Amino acid sequence: MKLAVASTNPVKLKAVEQGANSVWRDVDFLTLPMSVDSRVSDQPLSDAETLAGAENRANGARIAEPHANYWFGIEGGVESAPHGLLTFAWVVAIGRDRRVGRARSASFLLPETIAAKIRSGMELGQADDEVFGRTDSKRKDGAIGLLTAGALDRTNLYAQAVTAALIPFLNPDLYPPDQA
Repeated sequence: MKLAVASTNPVKLKAVEQGANSVWRDVDFLTLPMSVDSRVSDQPLSDAETLAGAENRANGARIAEPHANYWFGIEGGVESAPHGLLTFAWVVAIGRDRRVGRARSASFLLPETIAAKIRSGMELGQADDEVFGRTDSKRKDGAIGLLTAGALDRTNLYAQAVTAALIPFLNPDLYPPDQA
């Protein structure tokens, strides 16, 4: 089964593989990474913008690799909440039958030192690197891995959302194909 992933980030690729393996245990996958523009800000600042980025990526992957079985877009974002700045990701999965699955990862509050950097225009990954003295953490454990000392990492956080985004494909009678 061919899975087109609108990213070359190893975290997102592994998350799609883990999520797909949790749903289809006896299927061999060929993961096709590709660069696809999200057509949103480099750092989405709302739930709606983050979802739009994931949808744009999944649709872009569908155009770039029309022979895949499924197309995935994953977009991380932040949004203001009553007690600070939340971070999370949206996953959009599109199937050949035009059915679409959408799921949001767990969210968590960022420490104010990181949130302030994002509010001043920095991307979350860059803010993490600066605060923790790391390089390219968004392609590794991410904010969740840094803040939990590895108890949970970005791959596992996203893999759960990938699995949830695949629910419509496991229950096609309950989820009609989209008209998009």
